[in-house]
Amino acid sequence: MKIGIQHGTKLEGERMFTPKFVMVCMGSLLFSASFNMLIPELPAYLSSLGGAEYIGLIIALFTLTAGVSRPFSGILTDTIGRKPVMLFGAFVCLICGFFYPILTSVSGFLLLRLAHGFSTGFTPTAASTFVSDVVPHKRLGEAMGIHGIAFSTGMAIGPALGSFIKLHFSYDVLFYSSSAMALLALLLIFNLKETLPQRKEFNWSLLKVSRKDIIAPEAMPAAIVNFLAYIGFGVVLTLIPDWTEAVGFTNKGMFFIVFTISSLLVRVVAGKLSDRHGRIKVIMVGVILLIFAQFWMGYINTPTGLMVGAGIYGLAMGVATPAIYAWTIDLSLPGQKGKAMATMYIAMEAGIGLGALLSGWYYQESISRIPHTFYASAILALIGVVYILFRKGKIAN
Repeated sequence: MKIGIQHGTKLEGERMFTPKFVMVCMGSLLFSASFNMLIPELPAYLSSLGGAEYIGLIIALFTLTAGVSRPFSGILTDTIGRKPVMLFGAFVCLICGFFYPILTSVSGFLLLRLAHGFSTGFTPTAASTFVSDVVPHKRLGEAMGIHGIAFSTGMAIGPALGSFIKLHFSYDVLFYSSSAMALLALLLIFNLKETLPQRKEFNWSLLKVSRKDIIAPEAMPAAIVNFLAYIGFGVVLTLIPDWTEAVGFTNKGMFFIVFTISSLLVRVVAGKLSDRHGRIKVIMVGVILLIFAQFWMGYINTPTGLMVGAGIYGLAMGVATPAIYAWTIDLSLPGQKGKAMATMYIAMEAGIGLGALLSGWYYQESISRIPHTFYASAILALIGVVYILFRKGKIAN
């Protein structure tokens, strides 16, 4: 028996590039740039406050609240609407940017990072669900790919813009610029028309979450594959800076530049292929490429070899991610797409966090151990392939 059904919102015609779709993509780009433009400068800023030993918490606290808030964002997306949830996340980014210059103690900064994480716990869940509402279902994979490009573009230009602002101005200007970017995203989202047909008024009782509200069981196949795939990404985020330096690179960002470009180039094509040939086939190709890339990065320890590995890794994530997102919507129950997307995002953040935690614990500043972590993450991704093959007759394609 297959889990889940394919469903979508009825639209006039088969157009994908409607004003709604373009505006939500632009909103996601600006939202992503807003919080990512702070990332490269926050370690030095925290050190200047006297909290150098807490640098590891900059991402950890942000990710913690993002993960904790996912169940709430999923429920609210399916009840009060996509638009209010997107607005809330953008509003958190807007407010936090103004508070960084005010809360100048180490404890105040860490508290603010904890609060800032609510932004990514809310907006991406609702935005992905909104996309599924406003595009023809037969082009859902393609649409998820394009929306992913918008979000990833914000991730790419945000840090570069943030470093430029800090270099020529100051930390305060950087924080205010982050708020300005969030304000632009908020204005775009505000002008969107709600797509949830039957909305409820917000009530605090909606935030009373039970165990059955946290996870959408029907979306678990996609969530499990996503979890196993993103463990490796946590390893990459944690160890690639040291690994690039060890193999001879002075610019630690080169890996991520190549990774991002190759990922962006393939997303639309991969999304289209998943619409035509099924999500499972495309996900399998992406995860197999992921396995190969991680073995390659561990085995080839030259600058050129690592850049080739970055390109293959980017292709793998660019192929698999849009198909996994679209598959999550396919598996979702009617009226519970937000809950399904929240489940998928929880799995993603759990994978990143576990990969970062375990690889950091094993690494202990011993370069010779880094290849072992890549091999281990490749084996975990292989388990994802085995899971898909084992469950092939039981899960919707």
